[in-house]
Amino acid sequence: MKISSQHIFEYQKRILFPAKYSLCNSGSIKVKLPEIVGKGYGSFWRWKGRYRVCKGSRASKKSKTTALWYITNIMKYPDANALVIRKTFRTLKDSCFTELRWAIHRLGVDAFWEIKESPLEMTYKPTGQKIYFRGLDDPLKVTSITVKTGCLCWMWIEEAYEIGLEDDFNMLDESIRGAVPEGSGLFKQITLTLNPWNEHHWIKKRFFDHPEDEVLAMTTNYKCNEWLDAADLKVFETMKKQNPRRYRVAGLGDWGIVDGLVYENWEEKLFGIEEVKAITGVQSVFGLDFGYTNDPSALFCGLIDQNSKTIWVFDEMYQPGMSNEAIAREITQMGYGKEKITADSAEPKSIDRLHELGLKGIRKARKGKDSINNGIDFLQDYHIMVHPKCVNFLTEIGNYTWDTDTKTGKKQNRPVDDFNHLMDAMRYAVESIAKGDTFSFD
Repeated sequence: MKISSQHIFEYQKRILFPAKYSLCNSGSIKVKLPEIVGKGYGSFWRWKGRYRVCKGSRASKKSKTTALWYITNIMKYPDANALVIRKTFRTLKDSCFTELRWAIHRLGVDAFWEIKESPLEMTYKPTGQKIYFRGLDDPLKVTSITVKTGCLCWMWIEEAYEIGLEDDFNMLDESIRGAVPEGSGLFKQITLTLNPWNEHHWIKKRFFDHPEDEVLAMTTNYKCNEWLDAADLKVFETMKKQNPRRYRVAGLGDWGIVDGLVYENWEEKLFGIEEVKAITGVQSVFGLDFGYTNDPSALFCGLIDQNSKTIWVFDEMYQPGMSNEAIAREITQMGYGKEKITADSAEPKSIDRLHELGLKGIRKARKGKDSINNGIDFLQDYHIMVHPKCVNFLTEIGNYTWDTDTKTGKKQNRPVDDFNHLMDAMRYAVESIAKGDTFSFD
């Protein structure tokens, strides 16, 4: 059924959060931003320059604000279409897609949007405008989008930190091209949202250190989120006391200072998994680190060649709040249910339960003296090749550092207890390759 513009206007006027919206003389809807999103994002919402970059802490509302902006403005500009990007396509459904669906419901406009999961796509029914979803792991699909209505003028890159190469961003930048309809009031814009884990990232140099005129670069944190309850705030207060380094980044949104990396013997590189498996002597290795309410359960999936001293990291699982049933289901769906998986020995009940749930190859890691350091010593002898789709592994290995004595400033012979879920899982995975009790890991 075709929905008339008058029907839409009446719907907005009478139903669409009347306390949070008012009608201008022109008949358009004026959003009272503080009542919809809260404070801290006025400049972000109004910016019409080419680049809008927001780094922020967890719970800073940056993703939800961005989602609300796109839904509101696609409805406002009848010629606008948007493209949503993450480094890997499979991460979109549980992140940006979910946030945009939330925004549609939050604005009370569910009836005017068609939402598809196969393929991921959202359509504003009155005009046919669309929101497309793509991953950098299939670059041809990014550069070949043709819109039927209006033009492709907006792009949202979520977790932009995952894009390690500036050339990949330049390719995306070039895809937002062509003239906007004259008199439409439209503008071209790319929005980047990210957690600022590493101060050496190209995003800092390009957009924060030497910004152009067409750049809005801003930092937000959880303190501008007035909808956090006491329990939410306690998480950050605990983090502030127990892990000041992480609090500066995940709490305040400051750039992470990466000094003294544990592993420098790695590189991100695209490789053919089947080609590597065909190499004589290559073995598959899997390791599992259990998470908690806020920490992720992490599955490391790798291939190892003792002759060339090479490890290929080809897949990962990285999800917080997973029950044993959810872990077993996810690993099975990934196709690794029959593999030998070495898991954290601190969770014997979980290991037994996963075995009952069908992961017959699961086993506990052995404990040994200085297990972490011995495992690190073993892995440092290998060259670690990381497939680009393993974005969480890349984040961890690029931030896994040696601890520092707070009094002397000297590096300690132990890693910081952070960015270590997949790092621990990798140690468990190679346990069977390392020789003797010296290399038994907990």
